[in-house]
Amino acid sequence: MTFADLTLPDAVRDTIGAALRGLPDPSDDIDRALARYHQVFAALPTELLQDVLDFGRHNDAPGLMRVRNLPLDDDLPPTPADGGPATAKPGFVAEGVLLGLTGLLGEPIGVLTEKDGRLVHDVVPVQRGARAQTNQGSAVFLNFHSDITYDTIGRYDLANPDFLVLNCLRGAPDDDAVTYYADARDICRHLPEPVVDTLRSPLFRLNAPGSYTQAHGTEVLSEPVPVVSGAARFPEIAVSANGTRPLTRGAEAALTALQDACRDTADAVRLRPGEALLINNRKGVHARSTFRARYDGTDRWLQRTYIRRTLWPVRYRATPGDRRVLY
Repeated sequence: MTFADLTLPDAVRDTIGAALRGLPDPSDDIDRALARYHQVFAALPTELLQDVLDFGRHNDAPGLMRVRNLPLDDDLPPTPADGGPATAKPGFVAEGVLLGLTGLLGEPIGVLTEKDGRLVHDVVPVQRGARAQTNQGSAVFLNFHSDITYDTIGRYDLANPDFLVLNCLRGAPDDDAVTYYADARDICRHLPEPVVDTLRSPLFRLNAPGSYTQAHGTEVLSEPVPVVSGAARFPEIAVSANGTRPLTRGAEAALTALQDACRDTADAVRLRPGEALLINNRKGVHARSTFRARYDGTDRWLQRTYIRRTLWPVRYRATPGDRRVLY
């Protein structure tokens, strides 16, 4: 099973929500906030708490988990139009939900080239980026991809997040935004063995994320890498939404077959307020459908975190000003 679904009992939702409503902006002291969120999320029934913890720690756990019936902010301002935080948001229940779930999986990180290094990302349609292969898009299908990180060492698949959490504050007005997740285990079972062998060869170069290339005006490719790696039972996958460049005709055919396999095996989720997705960024790839954006304050609004199980392997990227924010 690669997709798990959890629902909080109403009483647990209300207990967590009441605790979060009294808490301040977590960005004021993120480590203290994370400690407090640990205490709050201890209200989860043991079985549900273990399910979330197991999702983060076991090789054979699902790669996607939906958590439903989460608490909501009492007062939600219009959806931000510029992709940044909503300055008029009076409470921090959504941030508490996001970071509380995050803390059960690992450590939130920021990257300077993504949302200016913020730990909480507001994922909303932005008119100027409607056709971009980024989280600002809405008018084009956001291809199956991993969330990767530009790195001067030439590898974009090493310092990337281990997990993502997406928390829905406001759904798409027409309920037409679909998130897809395709697990590498299902993909590899679906593809012929020679195609998998090609995907396991260093015949591909990943393009840097769209947020990086937009800022620099040019594509920046990784060194040649495999798309699939690791043990056959527990494969890891890394693909760039902004473009993965095959180096041979065989690699090009394998990449096309990979995208087809993603579509054939993917789970589809329409996120609604009070629901969150936990995504293993190494076990699988995700995508997003087109959807109609209105740019009038009623658009879809998610918040996202990037998560590492531990900060130690990415210490070489830590910035002097913030130990959670990476170059």
